[in-house]
Amino acid sequence: MSCYLHNLDDVLKDAGLEVNTKNRKKIDEVIHKIAGVKYQSCPSAWKKVKEMMVEDREGLVNRIREEFAKA
Repeated sequence: MSCYLHNLDDVLKDAGLEVNTKNRKKIDEVIHKIAGVKYQSCPSAWKKVKEMMVEDREGLVNRIREEFAKA
């Protein structure tokens, strides 16, 4: 699960999130939702998130923040 989260430290920090054992799964689910990828499809989620980081990093940060607050 969440093999890519360590690569998102800066993005998650900008979204006001710090990954820990209590919120790791929730963050992972939010990332999959934002990426539009079936949950637990780590390589597909990471591929899409990398594209999103290049296209609109700030937008990604905002979506993570918003979706995490809703979840």
